[in-house]
Amino acid sequence: MTRPLQHRTRSLIAALALGSVIFASAIAMPRATLAEDSQFDKMRGKIAAFIGDKMERLGGSRIIYKVDSEGLRESVVTDLRDDVYKILHDGQIAFSGLAIRGGGVELKIADAKAREQLARKLASDAEGLPSHAIAVTNGSDGAVRLAPTDAASAARLRDLVEDAIAMVEQRLKDAGVKLASVAPDGTDRIRIFLPGVSDPERITAIFAHKVTVSFHPVDVSMLAEQAQSGTPPDGSEVLLGFKDKKPYLVTKASALDGEDINYAAPGFATGTKEPIAQFRFNGRGTRRFAHVTEENVGKAFAIVLDGRVISAPVIREPITGGSVQISGNFTLEEANSIAMLLRAGALPGHLTLVEQQVLQPGAKP
Repeated sequence: MTRPLQHRTRSLIAALALGSVIFASAIAMPRATLAEDSQFDKMRGKIAAFIGDKMERLGGSRIIYKVDSEGLRESVVTDLRDDVYKILHDGQIAFSGLAIRGGGVELKIADAKAREQLARKLASDAEGLPSHAIAVTNGSDGAVRLAPTDAASAARLRDLVEDAIAMVEQRLKDAGVKLASVAPDGTDRIRIFLPGVSDPERITAIFAHKVTVSFHPVDVSMLAEQAQSGTPPDGSEVLLGFKDKKPYLVTKASALDGEDINYAAPGFATGTKEPIAQFRFNGRGTRRFAHVTEENVGKAFAIVLDGRVISAPVIREPITGGSVQISGNFTLEEANSIAMLLRAGALPGHLTLVEQQVLQPGAKP
């Protein structure tokens, strides 16, 4: 089961349709809903673990992966630094020495009121989002240290494990693996069990492939069909569409990649209710995407997933909100697959194979 994008986000403020892509500024949910969602996830995890234990007694292959908790910490602190810089810049607050040190962000703000302003803004941004809670420590000479709380770090790790499970489930489904149990195994591991499967290497090979997400300007110097049947211009290549198999001529150089995506999920378009895939950039990605779209106003821009063009809208104006919705006459299953592949390309770090084992019927987990 995959949770909607509204989870862990805030209220939709605005949206702009560009061809087959909608760019939205921000998204959120009430705290009560988040709490209910959290309880549901815990129950779901317990049920999945129970079923997994029972299934393993039938015999088959057990595979255990570890999520990259260190990569997650680095990503969270980097996003915190970027958020702090934006608050300081937008609020015209004088500061110095902004840097990442010892798992937190440190800087100096001479004015006491400005320090309070930064703390209030961070607290406001984290309201209703436990995974975003920040501990602020004020030292001498205006020194400030900010770091995620232990509870926030634990919440982020749970979120990462849940996202990784959703991605694993979808990739197994896309590969035609119909019967599998995927569940948390401790705080930072994922256990996969496949009844009757005696060759776990076939499954681990699926996850050895790194999903790539990239964004490329469309080359209009010649028709894509001509480039496909002839020779593409230097620095460009022909890629096929995900749904329509139509050829697209795009630059080989990527203007942006999936490492700056921090969440993705399927959803439904407002009004038409058609299935869509939606994702959101982190602070750095939001700024980079705003810059890239500003430089490409009036031009087509391709969103490419594993070498296939998901969408190629014309940019009408700079996009500064950081959230994107992709439509393309998708079925709900296709939208879900796209969203999970986008998320796979954006997961902090990678999944590390810890164990793969063939269990005989009746063996204890």
